[in-house]
Amino acid sequence: MAKVNLPLMIGRRYSRAKRRNGFISFIASISMIGIGLGVWVLITVISIMNGFGNELRGRILDVTSHVTVSGPSGWLEDWKVLEPTLQSRDDIEAYAPYIYMQGLLSNGAAVSGAMIRGVEPEREENVSSIAANMNDGSLSSLQPGEYNIVLGELLALSLRAEVGDKVTLISPQGTSSPAGLTPRLRRFNLVGTFEMGMNEYDGTLAIINIVDAAKLFKAGDQVTGLRLKLDDVYKARQVGAELQRELGFQFYVDNWTRQHENFFRALEIERRVMFIVLFLIVAVAAFNIVSTLVMVVTDKKSDIAILRTIGMSPRQIMGIFFVQGATSGFIGTFAGAIAGILTALNVGTIISFIENLVGHQVFPADVYVITDFPAELTVSDVSIIVIASLVISMLATLYPAWTASKTQPAEALRYE
Repeated sequence: MAKVNLPLMIGRRYSRAKRRNGFISFIASISMIGIGLGVWVLITVISIMNGFGNELRGRILDVTSHVTVSGPSGWLEDWKVLEPTLQSRDDIEAYAPYIYMQGLLSNGAAVSGAMIRGVEPEREENVSSIAANMNDGSLSSLQPGEYNIVLGELLALSLRAEVGDKVTLISPQGTSSPAGLTPRLRRFNLVGTFEMGMNEYDGTLAIINIVDAAKLFKAGDQVTGLRLKLDDVYKARQVGAELQRELGFQFYVDNWTRQHENFFRALEIERRVMFIVLFLIVAVAAFNIVSTLVMVVTDKKSDIAILRTIGMSPRQIMGIFFVQGATSGFIGTFAGAIAGILTALNVGTIISFIENLVGHQVFPADVYVITDFPAELTVSDVSIIVIASLVISMLATLYPAWTASKTQPAEALRYE
């Protein structure tokens, strides 16, 4: 005959049994629902934050360099000497020289500061996604000597300029004259606009041909640096360190993780704080199990005394109430996990349904950069949330179960 696990059997029966005290049943249900809601919200919010973080990272990496190589003085004298080293590495997909300076753009009475990037159009298409996000025109229109320019959509709007207009670029490097230092001016033909979905680029970035930039900024044959595109953006720190050792310290190697370190660190801190705050919901709900079990132990004192009298040990009595409390935690946790996973996988559809129902956009396109709800569900996040919820639920059962195991049969049955 198979050995019966009495604590497990009795604990499960207590969990399913209809209690005489309706208030105890109500508190038990609230604790279970609270755990489920906490896990549900936690999985959903963390998945959405993952999605937002990856979306922002992707948009930044569409424009910024994975790795950059420049000189210690801010200029590279002869960037082509680096080509053999760069071409020998399989993890570098493409590279392109660039000149990067600040300038002032004007169109009639409209004036705006801008970050000017001089590029080789053919190479630039291999290291950034600007060419794929052109609203008007194309990067190939930036031919040397023609003084054409491509602006971010918001920058063009602030200048009230349209494709075909002429805008004036004022260089910070002036020209000496008898009247003093006068700024260098050049009229450029606006041949295109792009929209990357990031105000940092759409509102400040202007792109011209690298030959025109060299003439305007008196760079000669020098360039600001080289922009490198990697096969894996998450290897940028490793590849950058290796290139620094190979090229030596007469060159300066940087990568996107350092250029945007504060931004991504802020996102990670926000994610962790949100996790802690939301997990407190689970903790509060789990500790309702304590009050439920304390009342159950008080209600079942005579049953405990009888079980002790027929030979059950304090450890087995403790196991009964541990099983009863843990059952609430298990049911709430797994119900919440299933709801959270389904919500995270279908959050876009759910938000669209709600927006159509109320007739209002959550993230209006004219206000926010990201207008949808990108969500990325990871096994590691779900596992951590589920395990943490189960652990805290089981910890909440220990004190009431230990109290039940200390019940003395004679004392409990004195007035029965």
